[in-house]
Formats: sequence, C-alpha cells, structure tokens
Amino acid sequence: MAKKSTPRSTADSKLAPQTVPDQDQKIIDIDVSAEMEQSFLEYAYSVIYSRALPDARDGLKPVQRRILYMMSQMGLTPEKGHVKSARVVGEVMGKLHPHGDGAIYDAMVRLAQDFNMRLPLVDGHGNFGSVDDGPAASRYTEAKMTRAAVAMTADIGEDTVEFEPNYDNQIFQPSVLPAAFPNLLVNGASGIAVGMATNMPPHHLGEVIAAAQHLLAHPEADTAALMKFVPGPDLPSGGKIVGLEGIKEAYETGRGSFKMRASITVEQVSARRTGLVITALPYGVGPEKVIDKVKDAVNNKKVTGVADVVDLTDRHHGLRMVIELKSGFNPQAVLAQLYKHTPLEESFGINNVALVDGQPRTLGLKELLHVYVHHRLTVVRRRTEYRLGKRRDRLHLVQGLLLALVDIDEVIEIIRSCDDAATARSRLMMVFDLTEVQADHILQLRLRQLTKFSRIELESEQAELTAAIAELEAILASDDKLRETVSDELGQIAESFSDPRRTALLKSEELAPVPSTAQAKKSPEKAASAMMIADDPCWVILSTSGQLVRTVDRTPLVAAGRRKRHDVFQSVVATTARGEVGAVTSTGRIIRFNTVDVPVLSQPTESPTMTDAVKVSQFLPLPDREDLVGLVPLNKVLALATRQGVIKRVRDEWPLNQDEFDAISLKTNDQVVAVAVADRDDDTIVLITAQAQLLRFEASKVRPQGRHAGGVAGIKLSEEDEVIALGVIPAVATEQAEVVTVTEAEEDLLGAVGSAKRSLLSQFPAKGRATRGVRAHRMLRGETGLKLAWAGSDPRGSTSGGTARNLPTEHSDRDASGVLLDSAVETVGTASSPVTVNSASAPSEPSDQQPEGLF
Repeated sequence: MAKKSTPRSTADSKLAPQTVPDQDQKIIDIDVSAEMEQSFLEYAYSVIYSRALPDARDGLKPVQRRILYMMSQMGLTPEKGHVKSARVVGEVMGKLHPHGDGAIYDAMVRLAQDFNMRLPLVDGHGNFGSVDDGPAASRYTEAKMTRAAVAMTADIGEDTVEFEPNYDNQIFQPSVLPAAFPNLLVNGASGIAVGMATNMPPHHLGEVIAAAQHLLAHPEADTAALMKFVPGPDLPSGGKIVGLEGIKEAYETGRGSFKMRASITVEQVSARRTGLVITALPYGVGPEKVIDKVKDAVNNKKVTGVADVVDLTDRHHGLRMVIELKSGFNPQAVLAQLYKHTPLEESFGINNVALVDGQPRTLGLKELLHVYVHHRLTVVRRRTEYRLGKRRDRLHLVQGLLLALVDIDEVIEIIRSCDDAATARSRLMMVFDLTEVQADHILQLRLRQLTKFSRIELESEQAELTAAIAELEAILASDDKLRETVSDELGQIAESFSDPRRTALLKSEELAPVPSTAQAKKSPEKAASAMMIADDPCWVILSTSGQLVRTVDRTPLVAAGRRKRHDVFQSVVATTARGEVGAVTSTGRIIRFNTVDVPVLSQPTESPTMTDAVKVSQFLPLPDREDLVGLVPLNKVLALATRQGVIKRVRDEWPLNQDEFDAISLKTNDQVVAVAVADRDDDTIVLITAQAQLLRFEASKVRPQGRHAGGVAGIKLSEEDEVIALGVIPAVATEQAEVVTVTEAEEDLLGAVGSAKRSLLSQFPAKGRATRGVRAHRMLRGETGLKLAWAGSDPRGSTSGGTARNLPTEHSDRDASGVLLDSAVETVGTASSPVTVNSASAPSEPSDQQPEGLF
C-alpha cells in the first residue's frame, strides 16, 4: 500500500524502517509481507519459465535453445571446423543470455556429453568431462553443432516459429525451435525450479518417432497403444531396467519410477579366480563411485566374498570393471549383495514436468507426444505457407518476363523512348498489362537474359513452380496430407539418426538375465548360506512331463519298473552347482540360466517322484507359440533339427554378456523341433519325419557353424512332410541304439491310440545328407503317419502327465508295421544313457555321462 508519511509505532513490525527524509522527499510505506510475496512470485516464475524447466515442444530450456540458435547463426555446422567454446559462450552471453558464462558453458557441456544425452546436440572437442569428473575450462575446449542439432534448427528462417526480443530489445531470438524430432523424450531433461522439479529419462529415437507417427495417423490412440512402440526408456549408459510397472504408471500419469541395473557377467578372470565383469552401469553412475561404495561395503562387512575391484575402462574398449571374487563364493549370491549395498542397482524417479503454453504441467506419454506433434504440424504448416508465398511471388515475376519476351523489341523501344524509369514502368504496365512488381523486374533485366535459352529456362521454371505450388496448396488444403508430410519427415530423421537400443527391458527380477539366487533375494541369512554352496558336479534334468530339477551330486539314480508311475528324461545335462545351462526354444533361441536356481532333488528312493521339481513353464516362462525343445550344456557343439528338414551343428561360441541369444537363423514358418549334443564328428545323426522316413548319417557331414548361420539341408522331405525327431548317437553306442516310432490313428479306427514299433538303429543303412533316407514304419489301415519318434538308448513311454505306458519289448524289422497299443503313448524319452555311469563313485569333474535313470 502507498500513503503519506505518518507517525508510526515502534511495535509495527510490518513497516520497513525509514530514514529521516528531506523536505522535498516522499516516503512510501510498503507492507513487507506483501513485497516479499510479490518478489518471491516473480522470482519463482522467472526460474520456472526462463531457467529450470524445458518447453514441451522442443524439449529445451531457454539457455540450451539460445546456445543452439547462436551456433546456427555463427555457422558452426558439422562440415565446418570446431571453434573455441569460449567464443560460443561469449556470443550467447553478449546477445541472448546475460546470466554468466558459467551457466552457459555448463549447459553446452551437457549437450555434448554422450553419457547424458541419448542424441548429443553439440560436437565437443577436448575434455568435456565424464560421469565422475567435470569438464575443462571453456578456453581449452572446442565445439560445433552435430547433425541432430542442425535438424533441431532446420527451416528456422522460413517463418516456422515465433521470435521475441532479447533482453535489451536489440535483436530477436526464437521462442521455440522447429525441432525435427521429439527431443524432450529422446534426450530427457532434469531441472529444479521453485516448488517443482523435472526428471525425465532418455528414450530411443526410432521408438519415439514410431509412436509419434502412430499418433499422427491415429489421434485417438491411448497410452497402451503408444507403449507398443515405446516400451520404456533407453539410457545412454545401457544396462538393464528391471520391472516395467513404474514405467507404465509414469507413461499414464507423468510420475513413476524404475530400477536400473548394471550389465554384469560372470567370467573366469584368472586360472583360479572368478570375477563379475561390469560392462555397463546405471544412468548417472560412474566407475569411481562404484569402486568407493564397493570398498566401503566390504570394509563394513556388508558384502563378503570380494577380493579386489579393478577398473579396466579405456577409450578403445569402453567400460570394463572387474570385481574379483574369493575362492569358494557363489558369484550370484555376491552379486545380490552388491545390488543391495552399492550403486550397481539404482532407482530413477520419473517426473515429467514441462512447460505447455508457458505453464508447468505434468505430462504422460500421450500428452508429451501430442504437444510435440501439434507443434510439428504448426511448424510444417507455417513453413508450407512461407514456401507457397515465395513460389507464388517468383511465378508472378516469371510470368511477367515471359510476357515481355513475346515482343521484346517493343519492350526495348518503350524503355528507350521514356525519359525516366517511372514513365517506362507506367507504359509497360499499360501496354503489356503488367503489375508494378513485374514491370520493375523487367526494368532490372540484364541484356544477356534476353536470349532464346533464357526463355526456355523461364518456361521450365514456370512449370516447376506451378507443380510446386500445387503440391504446397494440397498440403495446406488437407489435414491428412499435412500429417502424412510430418510423418514422412519424422521417418527420414529416424532413418538418419536411429541406432540400436542400448538398454534391456526386463519385466521382473525373475526374468532378469542377471545371475542371482532366489535365496539371496529373500533374506540376508539365506543369501549368506547360498554364497557358500560348493560347486559340486550334478545333473540338471528335464522330464517329458515338463518338470525341472537338479541333483545334489553325479551319483547314478535308481531306475523304477516300467509299469510304475514315472517321468522319463527329455534332457539330462552334466554341469556343476554354480554352472550354467541353456534352454533351447522352438524359435531357435537359447536362454541361459544358473544351475543354482534350479530346485534340488531329494535323495532318490526305490520309487522316487518329482515332488521337488518345478514346472518348467514357471521357471522359464515363454511367449505364446514358443515352446521349450530341450536343455543343453553351453560348452559343447550342439545339433539342431528344424521342421523343414534343416540340420545345423552350432559351435559353442556364445556371447558372454547376453542371457538370451539366437542359435540359428530360421526360414519363414520354420521352427526347431529337437536339439542334442553332437560334439564328435563320428557321432551318428538320425532324423525321422512324420511320414516315417528315417535318415542317418555321420556328424562329420555337417560342419559346425556360428550361431547366426542358418544350417544346411538335413533330410529331403516330400510334400506336406516334416521332421519330428532328432537323435545323436555316440559311436560307442550305435550298435545298442534303438528307434521307436508311434503312429497317429484316425479317431474311428484302432481305438484312436495307434501302434508302436521298436527297431535297432543298426538295421537302418547310412545314407548321404540331404537324401530321403528309408522308410521306418509301414502304416496300417487308418494310420495317417507318425506322431512320435525317438532314437537312442533304453526308450520309455509315458503320458504327458508322467504315467508309464507300455512300448513293444521285441525288435521289429525296420520296414515292418507296428504293434497295436493298449493305451495312448504321448511322450517318449529315456531312462538311461548310451554311456553308463560307474556306480561305485561319482565323477569329481563334469563329464558327458548321463545317469542310468531317475524312475
């Protein structure tokens, strides 16, 4: 409030103290609380609008926008050389941003850091810092624009955005950049304002643009539809994101959180020592911070089993840190403790606050994309209007020139006969029906432009301008055409700048391809006990009924009678308690998992059951239309057979930093039907088809290939035939190997259970690879083909639930028909191995031998 000076009480604390005035001065008493409130609001608004929060349209704070605009005005494009960073800072500070060189340089440094920005906008030359250290001073570094920054400022001179005066009203600056890609989502943002803050993670450019294109084509699309294109952030540092619920919540509401984990593999770093090798850290975490926290956790007894931490990071190989472990400690359990007590696992809180029409708002994924798409539509519309006006003006001049060239002699005569330009202009306008603009342009013509060739050029230019004007008018006349133009330009940006995704997205911890034990996750006590698990040899067993279990040692197991309830083996892998096993799926993928995570089978009894086992569907959940084919060791050459008759031997050269990878490149509509170890060239490979064709040949005829290869022709198939079984028989067991075939019967014949036949493999002659083989089963009336086939030692029949089923006991000729079954056989497996185990003692090291039987 304002009033004249009056005597005041000393107790009036709301009035500011005043000095004794002169007679000519006036004193204005101001309420302190009102003044502070007004000043604070002005300050808060200035911080929110002019400093801390990005604009939702171009994703830039004012200082970042001014840096990019000034660099474009200075001509610091990618094809030019670098200039001193101090020069850029000085230009920005002197013309656009008078807030100190430190703030400007810090903002420019962040725009150049590839560990902060998913798509850097400044190309820095020199020391621009690291996650742990700051940059060199601006006088020591150099900078220029990147190609992405050029895309952000492209077409700014074509009236695409509004301009506003700078701080001293001397020059104009853009209020927003045209932004050819959704920079706010791609590069993220962070900032602390007054009473609010923003923290947005970076995303993958191709995914964000695909979502924007979908929104352009389907404006009514919801968040769930957009998340099919943008499943989650893509952090510059890589690593893993575990748990997607918080991301989904953030995309819906603008607020949420997710858990980041380092990319870690277990490797043998020396002859006697295992280590945890770190190749990617959580976003914003540096190696020095990790080393300090690991040392603190070890010194405080929070983490045990760590012998040393070594940082092997360099410019050529990137990040590589090794946490060496003491002998006898379970790497997975140590890793679980490191996740808990060190920055190898961090949380990121999403708070999508940005300016929309000058007001801070919290935005979900759809709102962020909607604001950008609306901005881009406005930019392209304004650019189209600008280009249309320019082309219309040029066409107007070209039409005037063509009119004048029709009778150029008269034009020259009129100009020569006039006393001044104004008179000549008037006579030209009257004689040739020209506008003032056309007449002025003709008066400015050079004589060399009056040649015949110039007329041809003008006519060609007139046609091009007419076509361009028609195209521009079509864009402005149709909203669909405008959206299509914006979508096409976004597609070109994605093609130019998109790169592979760096961050793996994992739905939950159980699905994370990071080695860990369930016990270590539940409580420190169980984690401590898990750390001391001995790395003893054991079997990992998969039954035909889908049960998964491991044994406590490599002791042979007791086989039960053929008529008792039992499961039979589908896969048996020799490994150790701390080893790894691969699960092969029908799509040709191998999923790596740790033996220690598999439930342990209790000591077998005379008739054991799988009560200790876990359903493989729960242990390794697979997508729809993808089935588990079998388990395999990861240190052997594997043989894979596909439905279309392809055979492939795969070298044991698996990626160390991936827990899911392809073992074969499949053709369209093909899938893997069986897998087995084929480590020796003298092994016998057996392929059996649904039309009862059997082909056997030596493994040496299939050269081992890398995991990206597609294999070779295995068996030649007739029309509508397919491979249903693969067997790999060691040379020492070929004479004892058997072949079991089970037919598929029509529903109204043979009781719909079919027949089965048991033959010796030695009866089937060896043939060349890629031939048809020989018939393995002669069909009876009503039998449509084979539904099951198997080749190996000690075959057993069962139902899908694990109930025993009788198979023929006598061997038949290779081309004979089968014996009618009394009950349906749904699976065929084995209860023993071609190479038996010495029952006197279990081996102390992993071997290729299999147990005699489990049931």
